[in-house]
Amino acid sequence: MPSVFRFAPSPNGHLHLGHAYSALLNHDLARDAGGRLLLRIEDIDATRCRPEFERAIYEDLAWLGITWETPVRRQSEHFAAYGAAIDRLSAQGLVYPSFESRADIARLVREREAGGAWPRDPDGAPLYPGTAKSLSAEARDRLIGQGAPFTLRLDMAAACGRAGGLRWHETGEGPAGESGDVAARPEAWGDVVLARKETPTSYHLSVVIDDALQGVTDVVRGVDLFWSTSVHRLLQELLGLPVPAYRHHRLIRDAAGQKLSKSTQATGLRELRAEGASPADVRRLVGLR
Repeated sequence: MPSVFRFAPSPNGHLHLGHAYSALLNHDLARDAGGRLLLRIEDIDATRCRPEFERAIYEDLAWLGITWETPVRRQSEHFAAYGAAIDRLSAQGLVYPSFESRADIARLVREREAGGAWPRDPDGAPLYPGTAKSLSAEARDRLIGQGAPFTLRLDMAAACGRAGGLRWHETGEGPAGESGDVAARPEAWGDVVLARKETPTSYHLSVVIDDALQGVTDVVRGVDLFWSTSVHRLLQELLGLPVPAYRHHRLIRDAAGQKLSKSTQATGLRELRAEGASPADVRRLVGLR
């Protein structure tokens, strides 16, 4: 069975050197393994993702000499699959609605921090501080019936209790040099969001569903997503999904040592191309042969 790799950008801006490194690395590894390379467009955020950025992704990747299988999977076309996964988790009693707005949550965090440090996830965001999990079923139904907006969250304590200890095989390296057999720590993320009113899925949920449905065997992505794998392993276990091998790679950083963003035009592929750079130049800039 051939190895299956994937590159999965979001069309919310133009690609930069960091994207080029990840795309080229996936392309090279798939070629060397005699495997397949898939392109997935992660466009669940309808407010930021735009068709012109998606077209630019195809143009930039083709210019780099990268080829991929078609058809391309666009996440916005598969909300039903993600909803079915949420239904399966709900049937296990692992999903609950929270009704606080982002402003409410920010206020609650400030109140919690007045009494000391409030825990934060591996990305530095505060864990969910609300009490929606303790609402009765009647209270939840009443709020939903009144049209109150809500977010669906994973009951992390219950989910971890059901799944038990989890691990993954890391062929790359984590932020502190972790590699090999890595113990997952999903509890560090608190009650993560599975879906919002305006976005009926989340990155964590859609990525594990897509990887499973597309038969991805090797997930190669930036080290900034290393600890997100803990949540992905948990969801895979709860949903009975296959577990790919993971390889987290170094990030391409700017002169100040910061992770590149799509607003960093100096490292944008389109800007580099307009200045006369070649695909070979890009490979050299990101440290690939």
